[in-house]
Amino acid sequence: MENRRRIAILCSHICPSEPVPFSRVVSVSVCASADSDKVKGCVFCKIIRGQSPALKLYEDDTCLCILDSNPLSRGHSLIIPKSHFSSLEGTPPSVSVFVVVAAMCSKVPFISNAIMKATGCDSFNLLVNNGAAAGQVIFHTHIHIIPRKASDCLWASESLRRCPLKLDEETSQLADQVRDHLSKNSKDSLGQESNPVSHIS
Repeated sequence: MENRRRIAILCSHICPSEPVPFSRVVSVSVCASADSDKVKGCVFCKIIRGQSPALKLYEDDTCLCILDSNPLSRGHSLIIPKSHFSSLEGTPPSVSVFVVVAAMCSKVPFISNAIMKATGCDSFNLLVNNGAAAGQVIFHTHIHIIPRKASDCLWASESLRRCPLKLDEETSQLADQVRDHLSKNSKDSLGQESNPVSHIS
């Protein structure tokens, strides 16, 4: 059943339900590493190269914003880097990648403001589904902007009661483990030492 859902969502990105006027289709630009088989089959890379239709909202040298073809709400949009990275952790630690991620994130205020005005919403969720267990269906990093209205009941989890964090030994060990990984990752990826926080403040 889960596979059918994923296939249905993927197909909705490939074949939007309504024809798209050619003048509103994404302009042709080259997706990085267009020679690899994974990139050739990637729905977003096809959209970026102009081989698949999409409703373009914004485009610059590093990223593209399109309307999601299977939206959770009116105006649900995707910011997609023009370079192909399957996931956030699959993004190699180089300066150019940080530029790409920063470029996507830097467009959020500008694009979300326009989306909220156009949809009459005053709020939005910013979402990254990173990995299959988190709901990622298209393995090309992207950011969702999902316009929201009061009481739209979009997320079932919003009605769940949240429990306060227990400040016990298990939680302390978890925090220590995360800090250790941050310290190791910082040395590995940036070649410099970080200064993770050591205690609860």
